[in-house]
Amino acid sequence: MREFRDFRGNVVEIPETPERIVSLSPAITETLFDLSLDREIVGVSAFCRRPEKAASKRKIGSYGTVNRKLLDELKPDLILGVSGYPEVFLKELSSSYPTVVFELPRTIMGILDMFIQIGGAVNRSDEAHGLVQMLIEHLRPIDLGRRITYYLEIDLGGPVTFGRYSYITDTLSYFGFESIYSNADREWLQSSDDRILSADPDVVIYEPKMFSGMSGDKFRSLVRERGWDRLTAYSNGLIFKTPGDLDFFAHHGPSFFREVIPWIKRVLAEPFLQ
Repeated sequence: MREFRDFRGNVVEIPETPERIVSLSPAITETLFDLSLDREIVGVSAFCRRPEKAASKRKIGSYGTVNRKLLDELKPDLILGVSGYPEVFLKELSSSYPTVVFELPRTIMGILDMFIQIGGAVNRSDEAHGLVQMLIEHLRPIDLGRRITYYLEIDLGGPVTFGRYSYITDTLSYFGFESIYSNADREWLQSSDDRILSADPDVVIYEPKMFSGMSGDKFRSLVRERGWDRLTAYSNGLIFKTPGDLDFFAHHGPSFFREVIPWIKRVLAEPFLQ
């Protein structure tokens, strides 16, 4: 056994090389696969869908719930999760199983740091550093010539946008985009269409609820219903729906670097590149 100090400052005794890992975070699950630990993963949350092989793992709950009977059957020697909403729930599990909680990243560099910490917890530090070395290549800066204002909204069971303490805000800022809520001292908040219309951002980004299957027609209807067709961004063809049926900006695993950042550069930045 060895000791690992997690984000909460708790010292957790975990096996030298964990062999039965439960991940309750989609970002952690994807990272574990990248660290070649697919055989060691015995249980994941219902939202863990990256990579595709994660879908075949036993689903034991969601962000803040778990099937305790199934968990006990799986006999994990390590449970991994992130701070925020699931934190109280993870504290309860820690009384029965070695449970490590990582801080929900607030910055793009914080995501990379989380990968390093995960590697340390599962005794894959060298592999985690190698992963970060590959992913950091996506952070080559671009020149937009000026700060481009935007509004980003994610349907997380309701419309949510993000203030300065979010890795989403930080990432877009790194590439030259400034949120209309960049001065809000919060991780997330709810906006109003009046505020969006008055700010008239250059770009609007909308991420539908995971698995909603929102069609182009439904998205166009939403734009009209919200009054976004009165925005300059609409006139310029710069209102975007994120691709795919999974979490996109809402997911902060390795694919955030492989998929989201290239999309920012290819789709969002292209109209403004000098």
